[in-house]
Amino acid sequence: MPIHDWTRIEAGLFHAFHQHWIIFLCDALNAGGLPPEYFALPEQPIRGPIPDVLTLRLSGQGGESSEHQTGVAVAAVPPRVRHIRRTEENLCAKKADRVTVRHKRGEIVAVVEIVSPGNKGSRNALRSFVAKSTALIEQGVHLLVIDLFPPSERDLQGIHPAIWGDFEEDKDEDFTLPADKPLTLASYDAGPPPTAYIEPIAVGDVLPEMPLFLEPEFYVPAPLEATYQMSWSRFPAALKGLLEAPTDKP
Repeated sequence: MPIHDWTRIEAGLFHAFHQHWIIFLCDALNAGGLPPEYFALPEQPIRGPIPDVLTLRLSGQGGESSEHQTGVAVAAVPPRVRHIRRTEENLCAKKADRVTVRHKRGEIVAVVEIVSPGNKGSRNALRSFVAKSTALIEQGVHLLVIDLFPPSERDLQGIHPAIWGDFEEDKDEDFTLPADKPLTLASYDAGPPPTAYIEPIAVGDVLPEMPLFLEPEFYVPAPLEATYQMSWSRFPAALKGLLEAPTDKP
């Protein structure tokens, strides 16, 4: 199903879709998308702002890991994305004194964030979202960011450069979104070293699978398209019409 133009409706209406998508993502991950010792929960409170989806691993799991029954190693199957950015090891060392975020039901290994208009609605809102995202990566928590909204005056090249700025060794190496692909999917392997996998997309595209990292260089594919479709099937018909109707042109 093609990605819809969510700028055509109010932010609060996207929030309704957003809530369904969170649940369906968790359901898909818990129904075989994750190895057995991992699980996903929606919007669970942790230290700091509340994320959309948490992926956790049960603490104190003994015996041989079953990860490779479900997940994929980067060396075996590299994620199919257009851009990869990797930092140097020495940049990570500066951040080694961070405290790892943990959850009472297990250790947090990954977070999924679906960007809402409110995350870009003001300079402070964007700064808060970026600070939360970079803090997670610094703490060793892998991150998947889904941004179906075009760049604003506060993120001129989309959400990725705003997040990645603190990790980029070469400040002159600019990231530029293609003019015909102004939306962003970005998956961050917290490393060490931190590595970003970026896929620019556009309204009308089918959502590709993105890597959701559980360990450095080890991921499961996040079923974005299937769960987007399921969320759309629950979206009110009256609102679907606002997104499917042709745009008025002079």
